[in-house]
Amino acid sequence: MTSLKRLNTCDAETFTEILHGLYEHSPWIPQRAAAQRPFRTIDELKLGLQKVVTDANNDEQLGLIRAHPELAGKAAVAGELTPESTGEQAKAGLNLCTKEEFSALQELNGAYNSKFGFPFILAVKGGDGKGLSRQAIIAAFRRRLRNQAGDEQREALRQIHRIAEMRLNALLSYVPHMGRDIIEWAEEIGAMSEDEQGLTCTYMTQTHRRTANQLAKWMREAGMHAHIDAVGNVVGRYLSTDPQARTLLTGSHYDTVRNGGKYDGRQGILTAIAVVKHLHETGETLPFHLEVIGFAEEEGVRFKSTFLGSSAVIGQFDPKLLDLRDRDGQLLRDVLTDADHDVNAIADIARDPADLLGFVEVHIEQGPVLLERGLPVGVVTSIAGSKRYLVELKGVASHAGTTPMPMRKDAAAAAAEIILFVEQRCALDQDSALVGTVGQLQVPNGSTNVIPGACTLSLDIRAANNAARDAAVDDILAHIEKVCEKRHITVSIEQTVAADCAPCAPRLMEQLAAAVERNGIPAFQLASGAGHDAMLMSRVTDVAMLFTRCGNGGISHNPLETMTDDDADLSARILLSFLRNYT
Repeated sequence: MTSLKRLNTCDAETFTEILHGLYEHSPWIPQRAAAQRPFRTIDELKLGLQKVVTDANNDEQLGLIRAHPELAGKAAVAGELTPESTGEQAKAGLNLCTKEEFSALQELNGAYNSKFGFPFILAVKGGDGKGLSRQAIIAAFRRRLRNQAGDEQREALRQIHRIAEMRLNALLSYVPHMGRDIIEWAEEIGAMSEDEQGLTCTYMTQTHRRTANQLAKWMREAGMHAHIDAVGNVVGRYLSTDPQARTLLTGSHYDTVRNGGKYDGRQGILTAIAVVKHLHETGETLPFHLEVIGFAEEEGVRFKSTFLGSSAVIGQFDPKLLDLRDRDGQLLRDVLTDADHDVNAIADIARDPADLLGFVEVHIEQGPVLLERGLPVGVVTSIAGSKRYLVELKGVASHAGTTPMPMRKDAAAAAAEIILFVEQRCALDQDSALVGTVGQLQVPNGSTNVIPGACTLSLDIRAANNAARDAAVDDILAHIEKVCEKRHITVSIEQTVAADCAPCAPRLMEQLAAAVERNGIPAFQLASGAGHDAMLMSRVTDVAMLFTRCGNGGISHNPLETMTDDDADLSARILLSFLRNYT
């Protein structure tokens, strides 16, 4: 039986021979990786193998990609696949294609090879190792055909690493048990949706309440005392043997955007449940109480007000929110009452800050940074604060053919100049994770033959610290005035949002980073550009966040949002290590 110990102690030739089947017809990868030994963990070994490919030259990388067979291609038909590829393609049912599916795959193989010059690579066992459906494979094929060549080459290599990862797991008889639980649970509650297509779970709908009940059930089965509070937060408590111990909080939200992803928010709840389940099954307790919270509402979809769940936990739920109405005219107060929640008990949800040790949130990254760096996890330094504005530009609408260029007062041209400056200015300070976005751009009553007399645009500026964000905002607003003066445009600017950054606590970051490194992974740090429940929790206690790699190019708030069971398992093991070593 192959073990990590044997791989670390055998000679380089034996190491290469044992691992030669991980990367298709490419023994040079384990051969070079042998020099990196010893590997402390399987995860470190995986990164070591990936590093060899990353450090290889472009010809070697292309050679690796081209060493792989097409899906349901000529080699498969001729029975010339490696045993590993044969099993993987069969797992996805590619040996059972209908005539139409086989024809579609052949056509896609041809188009893909013609565009990129190498075969389409996909880890057909999927994120959970159970195998993608043929329909999902064909959909991924078509989607990736739209990629640019460089992007697709990097994606092909990522898929190859995923294939190698699953092959290595099988070789070492390693099963990511907690990760598989997390993925299976996410699939189960992901099937509960307000819409037939996709995942939608908005506040206090039947779907939302079913999801809450299922989470509470899993919490109890994992060994926690669980209840659903007055705003719908699902709270599970794993008790310490010391009744006087303080409490460490973890969790995230379980509501979704419309047509959202299965892991946004929910990963943080399910990871904590999996960890407590492991602790309970092994009879292990902690020197503090651990409270897992599934926050009922973070996205603000139904009542246009975010963080309803965490605001109640920190004692800052505004009673005026109960008078909000959804798009059907229903009052929040009535919706809660109809769901058997006591609105008069909301104030009782507030935690005593003196009892809290901190709040740790595990969350899918919702971006491409970890993916592009080839890292499964990252430690968050700060949750970005944002300032948002609505900018209205007014020029003169005049005839497109009769107004000379120097005499125009073109509002859209002014907007274009502003947008380019936003991009240029925000690119100057990447150390502060500064980003700027114009997500809305409108030319009211625009016409092909009329110079735009008006234009409205949104402005969203975010950074990991307030100073960097505010400096960029000042420069951008000054530039807007300059552009408008030059172009004889009237401008009005309305601030719509101002939210401060939420830095993560250094003491918790250090302990989380140590847990990452104990698992053989470098503790890469990154800022969060998106808002999270940890932002509100930081008002009453120290916070930390662990990001998990997001697949499919980092897409989130989207049905294509994905992660692997291995990455989910690693995040759970890191949280477990953090809890065991918390000081």
